[in-house]
Amino acid sequence: MRASLIIPALNEADCLGQLLAEVPNDQLHQVIVVDNGSTDDTAGVARGAGATVIEEPRRGYGSACAAGAAVAEGDVLIFMDGDGSFVPDELVGLLKPITQDEADLVLGARRFQESENDIMPPHQRFGNHLFAWLLRRRYGLVLTDLGPFRAIKRELLLALDMQEHTYGWPLEMIIKTARAQKRIFEVPVTYRPRLAGQSKVGGTLRGSVLSAYRYFRVLFRYAFQ
Repeated sequence: MRASLIIPALNEADCLGQLLAEVPNDQLHQVIVVDNGSTDDTAGVARGAGATVIEEPRRGYGSACAAGAAVAEGDVLIFMDGDGSFVPDELVGLLKPITQDEADLVLGARRFQESENDIMPPHQRFGNHLFAWLLRRRYGLVLTDLGPFRAIKRELLLALDMQEHTYGWPLEMIIKTARAQKRIFEVPVTYRPRLAGQSKVGGTLRGSVLSAYRYFRVLFRYAFQ
């Protein structure tokens, strides 16, 4: 199977160079960076590193992911944040359950060292566990994390008819995959401090509140219809 890596990015010029240098290109058909209206040189850094750059001026994590998926050519699409908090080499582990026909959607479950508990703020961890528990109650899914580092069959993603334009996009993907009774698999992945700057979600109170609101909105729109 051919695999396309899609990296949504907003003002990640300070992170992308190092991150793209770590990407195992021999395992991929293409690497796509979606510039989501950056005001820095995100696009220039990505092009300089050899990635295909797509411009998506409509702000929103879901908008950026959808724009990347629309031009991706791979049979499997991998989504990874552009801040360097995930280890690109570990995408091989995400691909394996799909290439062995054991899963349709594979989620990277973030693992922490005791000395790195402050990478994800407590309120963000609580919210993550809460939504995982709600999905378990609703669909019987045994998940420990709803992280954005994931791989999905391209044909499945197209069939899901994704609508969310915000940070609720990853949750919508899980819910619709569960509703379609497709196989969801979880593999452990490393979670490390972002390479530069501050998280747009857990790094600020506003980002955390908006993210929680969008998750609840997606949950009640699709899971409890």
